[in-house]
Parts: sequence; C-alpha cells; structure tokens
Amino acid sequence: MALLLAIVGGSGSGKSTLAEALRDRLPDGAVTLVSEDCDFADVAARAHDLLADHLAQLKADQAVEGPAYDFVTHRRKPGGEMLHPAPLVVVEGAHLLCSQRLIELFDLKVFIHTPPDVRFIRRLLRDQAERGRTVASVVGQYLATVRPAHLRLIEPSKTGADLVIDDDTARLVPDDPNEIDRLIAPVLAHPAVKAALGR
Repeated sequence: MALLLAIVGGSGSGKSTLAEALRDRLPDGAVTLVSEDCDFADVAARAHDLLADHLAQLKADQAVEGPAYDFVTHRRKPGGEMLHPAPLVVVEGAHLLCSQRLIELFDLKVFIHTPPDVRFIRRLLRDQAERGRTVASVVGQYLATVRPAHLRLIEPSKTGADLVIDDDTARLVPDDPNEIDRLIAPVLAHPAVKAALGR
C-alpha cells in the first residue's frame, strides 16, 4: 500500500520544487507526483472530493486518470494524466490540509514555511513568464484573493502538519542542489517514508 505524503504551503513557497526533488532523488518508480493546483485561491474552488477518491485509489495500488488544468484559461483540459501507484505518492497543493477527508488520507503532512515577500516575488515572476500575466493582474489577484485566502486558510492549516520546513533562503529560483537537499532531508529521514521505501 502506498504512503500518501502531502506537501503544503502558500503560493510560491516551493511545493513543486520539493515534490520534484523527492521524485528526482529517489529511484525510478518510487514516487508518483500529484498536484492539487488548479490555480484557484480558495478551497471552495478545489475538486477535493475527486482528489480524495483518486488518492484512495492510488493508496490501494490502483491507477487513476487525474484531471489536467490550463493555467491560462483557468479551466480543466480535455482528458487527463494517468497516475500510477508507487511506494510514495507525493501530493503538493495549498489547501490539502483544509479538507478533513484529505487530512484523514495522508500518512505524512509537510508544510513549507517561506517568507511572504519571497513567495509573492516568485509568484509574480512565474505568472508573467509561464502564464502570460501582467504585473497589474498578478498584483490585483494576489491582494484580492491569494493573500486573504492564505491568511484565512493556508497559514492556519500549518498546525495540522507533521513536519514544518523553513525555507528562509530568499532564493527566487530554488536551484541550489545543496539547499534542496537540506529541505528534503527531514522528509527522507522520516520513519514512515523510510519504511515505505524499504530503507
């Protein structure tokens, strides 16, 4: 049976970086990555029931077809991505600890705490480069929905985490291998992860 690992944090905290680092540093087939991110800033917009169903199936060693999202149009794409079970299923997203059903599924919950200014700058640069957004639109969305949702939902959910990892490096692109190794070390050293990977 797969071990379900949640990686949670605010927008720009480095969730994807941490999740991908775990996949890249472990043997092929050891990790399946799942993303909650459908570019909505409020938990009410998330498809948590569908995600919970898919995670339960992956935990039971069954493959699922996960939805895919278009970050430019903010809509679900036709079709989806096949997700296959693995010893470690890593799920990254901002609101994973805001749903009781999801909380109950996860075997290990990790929260990445990154300074708000660093998170905002990373989001600003990413949304311009990858999603064709203007500075004004990113700032407007951040102030209107992202920041309030973070303060109301994401930051308080940190209390439900099993591990809190401080990312205080202030790097715009967290690409230093030594620093990434430092961030993932507590996850790899956790007894549940070591048991799932047969270490």
